[in-house]
Amino acid sequence: MEVIYLDALFVLNLLADYLLCLSTGRICGLCLRRRRYLAAALLGALYAAAVYLPGLRFLSLPPLRLAAGLGMGLIAFGAERQPLRCAAVLLAVAAAFGGALWAVSLASGGSGGYVPLSGRILLLAFALCYGVLRLLFHFRARKAGRRLVSVTVGFLDRETRFTALADTGNSLLDPLSGAQVLVACPHALRPLLRENTELFGALPPVELLEFSARIPELSGRLRLLPYSALGGGGLLPVFRPDRLLIDGAAQSDTLIGISPQAAGEDFEGLF
Repeated sequence: MEVIYLDALFVLNLLADYLLCLSTGRICGLCLRRRRYLAAALLGALYAAAVYLPGLRFLSLPPLRLAAGLGMGLIAFGAERQPLRCAAVLLAVAAAFGGALWAVSLASGGSGGYVPLSGRILLLAFALCYGVLRLLFHFRARKAGRRLVSVTVGFLDRETRFTALADTGNSLLDPLSGAQVLVACPHALRPLLRENTELFGALPPVELLEFSARIPELSGRLRLLPYSALGGGGLLPVFRPDRLLIDGAAQSDTLIGISPQAAGEDFEGLF
């Protein structure tokens, strides 16, 4: 007779689901929203424990499992620019991790069902799955002739992380200092701009500059940079970050431009 300890099951699933959300955020190059990930993990852990309660075995039906996974995905990534895509990646990561645990179960002499795994085994399995999926995503990008880079921006004692496309056609430079410009969509900078984020996609550049001058934390930090492109030209809002890392390497002379057009399917900036 199989004995299930609901408290251990809850704690292990809470840890596993949190790491699933965290891994998905890393793979998708998102700013990590740890509170949302914890809320999603709580839902997943409660669901996993409820499946083993008397009279609730029907919760293990595949459609309900899928609904629970999508619910977790929307809680964790509902604030992102492409929440459904992030939720789909979460399901893929969960499937890969589930396969790894199933293999561990068989290797340990189990039947492939529930096995009380230690936190160490969970972390090792996650490290393996995360590494494999990360390689697959980067291989897909390279096969398409693109190179994606991880970007970390520090500004006003805040930080955001996102993925940018290394665009060889982006030759935008600051005419005053000669600094190169990394262009990011407003959504990627939401942790920095907070309640002012939507204004960067709604207001014309000149009005935006005038409005930012009335915000103490942005006053004097934002300016306009002229640019030209195939579709025309205009003015681009830019600021100098307090800290900038690209693939872990510090950048000392790079400005951040803000444009809603700087996002694609799997990136939120152009470099």
